[in-house]
Amino acid sequence: MAFMCATGKHRKPGRVKRTTAQAAGVAALTTTGVIGTLAASPATAAENTTERTGLVPVLAMTEDVPEQIDAQAAAQQQAAEEKAAEEAAAKAAAERAKEVRAAKARAAREAERKRLNTFVAPIAHSYVSTAYQAGSSLWSSGSHTGVDFHAASGTSVHAVGSGTVVSAGWGGAYGNQVVIRMADGMYTQYGHLSSIGVTVGQKVVPGQQIGLSGATGNVTGPHLHFEARTTPEYGSDVDPVAYLRSHGVHI
Repeated sequence: MAFMCATGKHRKPGRVKRTTAQAAGVAALTTTGVIGTLAASPATAAENTTERTGLVPVLAMTEDVPEQIDAQAAAQQQAAEEKAAEEAAAKAAAERAKEVRAAKARAAREAERKRLNTFVAPIAHSYVSTAYQAGSSLWSSGSHTGVDFHAASGTSVHAVGSGTVVSAGWGGAYGNQVVIRMADGMYTQYGHLSSIGVTVGQKVVPGQQIGLSGATGNVTGPHLHFEARTTPEYGSDVDPVAYLRSHGVHI
């Protein structure tokens, strides 16, 4: 005999029906409660949306942002102008330094030119005691090939200008002598020296002491025999006084 479950209001609902009812209740709550809550609180909805999606909402630009951009642009422009000014100043300083170096080089060249063209007397504060081409049996050529400067033995003898020593030693009738090739290509000779203070190949400058006057060689007393020549050899002599005067030495 089969038993049937009675129906009626006191009957306990089955498991399937209970589950269905619970699901319907959750749906109703979701529709009325959660959605209603989201609708009532937009800020909460935005926060929940951010949490679910990970996206940060875009904020509206405030009024101070353009000012910050302008300030940054102005600072960059100022920095660029300062850098340009520094570069210009450095360039100007380099140009000034270049001009100074050029001026110093010109001054050095001028000083060298003046030094090369400067001449002095071979004996300071002296005078010519025997003139050029004076005639006498004392000289083998019959005339004086140079001039004699009055000087006591041991008086300082100077190079009359810049040049290079080409001879320094015994010169026969000239006694101890020095011959210098001058910067202008001429030669000067200093004879009858008591001592010699330079060597062959040595560079000399105007007024430099090259020896001491004396009475060596064929002489009648101490003095300096001075010649100006076109070559270092005897017989190429020119007027030594005129040569010195052409270089500003007044005798």
